Amino acid sequence: MTDPVLETLLLPLENGTFDLPDAPQRILFLRARMGKDLGLLDKSRLDLVQSFAPDREALAAGGYEAQPECGGEGYSLVLLLPPRQKQEARALIAEAFRRVAPGGRVVLCAANTEGAKAFESDVEALAGALEGKQSKAKCRVVWAIRDDARLNASLQAEWAEGDAPRPILDGRFVSRPGLFAWDHVDAATELLVRTLPVGLSGIGADLGAGFGVLTAGVLARCPKVAALDLYEAEKRALDLARQNLAAEAAPRHLQFFWADVTKGLGRPHDFIVMNPPFHQATKADRTDVGHAFIRAAAKGLKPGGNLWMVANRHLPYEGVINEVFAEMTIVADEGGFKVIHARKARGK
Repeated sequence: MTDPVLETLLLPLENGTFDLPDAPQRILFLRARMGKDLGLLDKSRLDLVQSFAPDREALAAGGYEAQPECGGEGYSLVLLLPPRQKQEARALIAEAFRRVAPGGRVVLCAANTEGAKAFESDVEALAGALEGKQSKAKCRVVWAIRDDARLNASLQAEWAEGDAPRPILDGRFVSRPGLFAWDHVDAATELLVRTLPVGLSGIGADLGAGFGVLTAGVLARCPKVAALDLYEAEKRALDLARQNLAAEAAPRHLQFFWADVTKGLGRPHDFIVMNPPFHQATKADRTDVGHAFIRAAAKGLKPGGNLWMVANRHLPYEGVINEVFAEMTIVADEGGFKVIHARKARGK
């Protein structure tokens, strides 16, 4: 499967617009993704950073090791695939110019439909000038040199702080831009929590736990729950979930897993709750992601175990639920969302 954004990111190197830094100078790739075009870069000189577990695991399968955070500076070249969310993306642009050495180059690429033009303006505003730009496959790559005489240091500091964790909801949670529903409790999660039976008990799991809102709701509403395993693909969210739920843990046991839940759960559960993601790298609905969560939940439940999930009303999840569960009921339909209760067969 081709990745047009990654392909376009490396276009200036492939067509000789500029050359790689001379060895042994190191290269940093923020929000790195796996793809055949990654082979254009010398693996021995690469430092890859990726906090999203599926992308990190794809890199590992391709023979690349990625870290969730970057600790180094003085890179000759920094590559960046920015996320959609503006504050998070700007913080990464600011980080790229902090990590690159004076005279080094920052290269950024995004799809035209995912803010490429705005990112071009951001790089130009921060760096003082662009060195160049190119387009391919409805994507745009831009690059600039770090020149401290032109670098807008105050803007860089402002953007770096824009992504910092901060208290929300009167201090109940700490969150940060770029996470799902980062500054509020989304209506779907709120509906699921108040629909859950108060007698829910045993060992449960929260799939796609985010920064801990759904787990907090389960613990507050269901006193018989003995333990919860939180699975979250984005480490930036999971680290905050640990912080947000520290006071709720005792006497109930919480475990935190930075993992792609579609690859399987660590132990069988009495129940699973989830508000599965229906977007990934783009704004388009991705029902395949929700389907994969449902199948993972079915495999991760004990015989007779229960799934409680919420989803947008229009998303067609009922078919796959009926494939892998013995029973299914829509127990709430409100505000454009539906809460589904499914029970696994007792003999499986």
